[in-house]
Amino acid sequence: MGLSQAVEHGWSPVRVSNPDGLGPFVILCDHASNYIPEGFGTLGLQPDDLQKHIAWDPGALGVSQVMSQMLDAPLVESCVSRLIIDCNRPLDAPDLVPSLSEVTTIPANVDLELAAKQQRIALSHIPYHAAIETLVQERASEGLPEPIYVAVHSYTPVYRGVERPWHIGIIHDDDDRVAAPLIAGLQALNQFNVGINEPYSPADRVYYTLERHASALGLPAVMIEIRNDLITTPQEEEAWGTMLSGLLREILEQPLSKKRAHQRGERRRQITE
Repeated sequence: MGLSQAVEHGWSPVRVSNPDGLGPFVILCDHASNYIPEGFGTLGLQPDDLQKHIAWDPGALGVSQVMSQMLDAPLVESCVSRLIIDCNRPLDAPDLVPSLSEVTTIPANVDLELAAKQQRIALSHIPYHAAIETLVQERASEGLPEPIYVAVHSYTPVYRGVERPWHIGIIHDDDDRVAAPLIAGLQALNQFNVGINEPYSPADRVYYTLERHASALGLPAVMIEIRNDLITTPQEEEAWGTMLSGLLREILEQPLSKKRAHQRGERRRQITE
């Protein structure tokens, strides 16, 4: 099903909340939804599979919404399951349209033809990233500050039989202007096992959205990964969103240094479409 048909049925592949927020943060939720658009069926999966982490990041959207409210920040969320297409992957990634997620085979994605993959890119990947770019351009035209990107994700406590001990992971590349003080703030609370580039790192090709919209332009950014068994209720989402918002506010009390965009020029060339 094409994008125009999806919109006609009252569904949009991307949603932008609080676009006029005056704070400098822009919250991104790449895996906010487990929604499978009309025409795709269940991808050959059981209904229970679509509730699992393979289909989305449970709890991430709830935390993102709290942060959007508390930081007066715009929130951009993908409204399609990553089983259709993963908006946080480069277009040449082998798991852009996953045929195997963790230990689950996605039957409808096995040996997917190029034309079908291109259709999914047009359906969700392109609109999601275009929405981020449009939002930031509009904010710049209104004289609002350059964005500080915060991407919110969640992860499973056990992956392929291996336990993950961290409560939260802070993911960053060589620009740690936001990550370093956020890690320090979390560690100072003495409540959490904080993973630094755990359970993922940019080397795992999970940093595409921030590479494209932040790193390539020399803008500050951080990726937050929360263990999903800690954000299973609205109350837990509220608590995490409130705590993280407070720490991010503290970071603003110290000016962030500038990084020159041309230092990232080659990476920008590689990741833009």
